[in-house]
Amino acid sequence: MHGYPNLPFESELLPKLIIQIPCYNEAETLAIALSDLPRTVTGFDSVEWLVIDDGSSDETVRVAEENGVDHIVRHTSNRGLAYAFMTGIETCLARGADVIVNTDADNQYHAGDLPALTRPVLEGRADMVIGARPISEIEHFSLVKKLLQKIGSWVVRVSSGTDVQDAPSGFRAISRNAAQRLIVFNNYTYTLETIIQAGRKNMRVVSVPIRVNGDLRPSRLVKSIPSYLKRSIFTIVRIFVIYQPARFFGMVAAILFGLGFLIGLRFIYFYLTGTGGGHIQSVILAGVLMSMGFQSLLVAFLADVIAANRKLLEDIRYTQRATQGEVGNYAPARNNKNAG
Repeated sequence: MHGYPNLPFESELLPKLIIQIPCYNEAETLAIALSDLPRTVTGFDSVEWLVIDDGSSDETVRVAEENGVDHIVRHTSNRGLAYAFMTGIETCLARGADVIVNTDADNQYHAGDLPALTRPVLEGRADMVIGARPISEIEHFSLVKKLLQKIGSWVVRVSSGTDVQDAPSGFRAISRNAAQRLIVFNNYTYTLETIIQAGRKNMRVVSVPIRVNGDLRPSRLVKSIPSYLKRSIFTIVRIFVIYQPARFFGMVAAILFGLGFLIGLRFIYFYLTGTGGGHIQSVILAGVLMSMGFQSLLVAFLADVIAANRKLLEDIRYTQRATQGEVGNYAPARNNKNAG
């Protein structure tokens, strides 16, 4: 197959690559990012560009059109980065992409590393590839941000069972099969959830080192360190609850029941030593905590049943997308080659 005998694709033709860029008021930087994107990538028969305009109020769409973007899909209002990412995934699938690359409109990631990013997917070694930035060498990252990036990536590695080195990185390549399985529930960002989801679905996730360009604008997601930290923690906990509910609520049940049991033992000790009369509050607290623990255990069982049903629905959704042409659930993309 044209020098790539191990390509995981059924067609004898080289696969199609679509590079998607979620945008929200990116008129000032989008042209710079597009000027660096390649029109040919080794291993691909065609390379197309897709811009997802997430309700921009500036000239983002005009800039995209003037710079030859193949497909533009627009949200009538700002829906958030995660929703824009999924709009892109749905549109890429509908346009016949075999591999999807996601990148940012601020030209943060070095486009010259795109072949290295897609190679593991082409060779069948990965379902998702995450570009790992040299965090410690990025000058405009504060020491606190660098530390949080490393801690966050470690938490995601533990939660997902993967070896991802730079979890917040938005520069990633995704196979068609993996893209069909992705569902993002979070409105804030897709980066952490997609990795944890991929790991829990036994997808092969690998990291490759990439370079970064100079800083063109401040991050839209990291408005402040406390806000970013709070949102990231909430995202990780929420994903953990969604994908491992029995374990999460089981841990809560064990903690509550254990505390109640220990407090109960404390009262029994005082009672047996003849001083239990002044510790009736311990009996009440122990009863409340143990009751809450038992209720949490019941919730764990119910949540596990719901999670099983969710997995069945996801499998049905995947089968439908794979057999019915994967028509997206979002606004239709406009093909600029035919615009007129």
